[in-house]
Amino acid sequence: MSNSISKEHLNIWADYILNYSLNGISKDDIVMVKGEKICWPLISVIQDKIFEAGAIADINIVPPDNDRGKVWGSSIARFGTTDQITKVPQWHIDRYNNMTKFIEILGTENPEFFQGQNDKLTQEVMKADEPIKNIRLAKPWVLTLFPTQAFAEMEDLSLEEYTKVIVNASIVNPQLLEDIEEDIYQLMDKSKTIRIVTEHPDTEKLLELSMSISNHHIIKCTGKRNFPDGEVYTSPDANSVEGEIFVDLPVFQGGSVIQGIYLKFENGKIIEYNAKVGQETLAKIIETDEGSHRLGEVALGMNNGIEKVLKHPLFVEKVGGTLHIAIGASYPNCYPTEEKSLDDYFNNGVMNKSAQHVDIVTDFRSGGVGRAVYLDDVKLEQKDNIWVVPKIS
Repeated sequence: MSNSISKEHLNIWADYILNYSLNGISKDDIVMVKGEKICWPLISVIQDKIFEAGAIADINIVPPDNDRGKVWGSSIARFGTTDQITKVPQWHIDRYNNMTKFIEILGTENPEFFQGQNDKLTQEVMKADEPIKNIRLAKPWVLTLFPTQAFAEMEDLSLEEYTKVIVNASIVNPQLLEDIEEDIYQLMDKSKTIRIVTEHPDTEKLLELSMSISNHHIIKCTGKRNFPDGEVYTSPDANSVEGEIFVDLPVFQGGSVIQGIYLKFENGKIIEYNAKVGQETLAKIIETDEGSHRLGEVALGMNNGIEKVLKHPLFVEKVGGTLHIAIGASYPNCYPTEEKSLDDYFNNGVMNKSAQHVDIVTDFRSGGVGRAVYLDDVKLEQKDNIWVVPKIS
């Protein structure tokens, strides 16, 4: 079954990506547009607009067995060797170096194509892909999600229902988020610590996770990197992360769903973990490398225009009234470099490097396991499922 998205909506969606997220396209741009063939309706419209602007569209159609279009697909992690994985073609590296802007359209024909891989080889693929990932992250980039039958089934929705949720969220003017996020951004920017209180659903024990965000850059997300968007985030001092957290919302990762995650941190490192669903997948993520035992991000979800909580991380992490943390790599743009270099932050353990960056989401709305979020001593409140700063009477 194919979805039907009107040409009008595809044009609005593409215009926001090109003109808002990427700040417009010039004739000197080489814009890589990456995605599976199943995402062609949106890829095609974006391609036309890039050529119309006088730029070059580098259309990178990835195989359906290649999660996120990594340097290798799942076949090499089933039948290959570590030596083969390290032989990344130079033309592949050159292609990424040559492009000036990057658009990734997520959406897959069949998530089962990602499964059945050798764990060790899967981790080697992640490591081989990391330098390519770093090339694109150093340039203007944006991710968006195209609705497919496979993803609709993962969400237990019909393709028509799923498409409606995705498209409706993707044609809203992203500049509306600027004002919504401002108060939280200002308070977070002045705060030294963030404390997160959750309740374990089995034991009813209150768990607390704390970390330092002092003097780190706080980022408002209004559609410049993810589209749709809606979060305020930073990367903490990775050394400072201490305590426990329960994460209740399901997240789709690498062809599988993970849900009901418990993490315990000591001296900045995950020392205990389990998941009610997807334990093996969680273990593969955390055991990828040294950095995947540490925390790379903390963020507040600020978008109450997403009609339904979906499992895909691009959507679930943006839902208003949620909080997410990321296992793995920090964001370099969160660390001030006026007095210290990024190497200094990394060598001191403040910044974290990893082949992984996996967002996991806790629900602080009614019915979720989230109980409280404090920025220093200020307990945040919610209004209409949006985080707000309490008014001082």
